[in-house]
Amino acid sequence: MSWRSESIWIEFIVGSRKTSNFCWALILFFGSLGFLLVGISSYLGRNLISLFPSQQIVFFPQGIVMSFYGIAGLFISSYLWCTIFWNVGSGYDRFDRKEGIVCIFRWGFPGKNRRIFLQFLIKDIQSIRIEVKEGIYARRVLYMEIRGQGAVPLTRTDENLTPREIEQKAAELAYFLRVPIEVF
Repeated sequence: MSWRSESIWIEFIVGSRKTSNFCWALILFFGSLGFLLVGISSYLGRNLISLFPSQQIVFFPQGIVMSFYGIAGLFISSYLWCTIFWNVGSGYDRFDRKEGIVCIFRWGFPGKNRRIFLQFLIKDIQSIRIEVKEGIYARRVLYMEIRGQGAVPLTRTDENLTPREIEQKAAELAYFLRVPIEVF
């Protein structure tokens, strides 16, 4: 999602609040809760889950292992829920030709660096770079090359853009900023 005028281009970045993250957090939560309940059932010798006869599972070693997996899964699930709640990774990219600045803002984890704000001068932008790695795990990332400071990624690593989409996005941004495109 983006907004453009003649001299300003603002692109909003989706953070952790995506459908896939909600689904994975729910699946992981209920799966690990099931593992934990089966492990506790084997310890108590009572059936806490009516769909699964847990008396067949001996507490040592199967019940302990299932309890461990359940607790570990609950920790990972709570981490996912926290990233969704805090919307880690969301923000915006603002390109302002009138003032000659580029602002990149992202939300991080709570603490000292919760707000990540980068500001560059448009005259310091050398190029827009497209990095393409094909194969089983295809990766297409758009970077902004800054003179003396390296490359700043503009797309998410999990954003699965087609070659045509990333090429179009790079061409539009390079035209807007009046810089060349590099392909690696």
